[in-house]
Amino acid sequence: MRQLLKPLVPLYAAGLAWKNSRFDRKLSQVRKLSRPVISVGSLSAGGAGKTPVVLALLELLQQYGVITDVLSRGYGRKLTQAIPVDPKGAAAEFGDETLMMARRGWEVFVAPQRYDAGLLAEVKSSAALHLLDDGMQHRQLHRDLEIALLTREDVNDLLLPAGNLREPLENLRRAQVVVLREEEAKQLSLAVHHYAPMARRWIIRRSLRIEGPQPERAMAFCGIARPSDFFTALKRGGIPLVSQQTFPDHHAYTDAEIASIGERAQQMLCDAMITTEKDAVKLPTSMPGMRVAYLDAVFTDPATVWADLQQMLPLQ
Repeated sequence: MRQLLKPLVPLYAAGLAWKNSRFDRKLSQVRKLSRPVISVGSLSAGGAGKTPVVLALLELLQQYGVITDVLSRGYGRKLTQAIPVDPKGAAAEFGDETLMMARRGWEVFVAPQRYDAGLLAEVKSSAALHLLDDGMQHRQLHRDLEIALLTREDVNDLLLPAGNLREPLENLRRAQVVVLREEEAKQLSLAVHHYAPMARRWIIRRSLRIEGPQPERAMAFCGIARPSDFFTALKRGGIPLVSQQTFPDHHAYTDAEIASIGERAQQMLCDAMITTEKDAVKLPTSMPGMRVAYLDAVFTDPATVWADLQQMLPLQ
């Protein structure tokens, strides 16, 4: 499929270059909120791990007394107005990842235009700082700090529609901070030095934890951008997987699919059906045997991250 779509890549690249040049030359409107904005994004369309980094930043800022909220598009939501995310609501109303963050206790505001979400946040929230989720390509909103994630898969990928990259690697130069996974940091050091030599580097350590006792026979299923990462992490954690099932990213599960997953688990004598936290917000809590895997992330050097934030942002 990639080979078939390769001829379309130059067209996509030309359109992207035109769009970015308009922002670079200040021909396209950029709106600014009253409070500082940190954008967390990536070059890829999905799977880079932006949400765990947003959560890690929220935790770190809270530890230093900085109240922060999240602005997001709310991918996949049916409503279009700017609204705060209700943790008791449904993913169809707010988006799966945004609902997941709200259920972890964070203030999240969603709107098709993140500026509108920010205006609402500045009325409803006492936060001193906004985190713009998946904001690298949303250049219509001014950001005081651009953070970009980079993964090994990004370096070897192609631009859309043949690959998963929304922007070429050279656009990493717009970032003041590049976040790398601990296990990939050394391998990606040269790439960061080449494409973003002036950027600070923050290293993130990720870990997967599963609620409940260790299963003896488990099936795993998910609807995320890079399902192999999830299955590999489970296996590395000693989870005995006897079945794996994948769905499209941000998949909305039907009743028939939920029933099919349960039947498959029964047929394979599984004592657990493990899914991601992002998938779990779209599934009934009463689903028998379902166990949730939580992806946690922390910065390996939080003191340096905090020092960088103080230097680069107007924090009070």
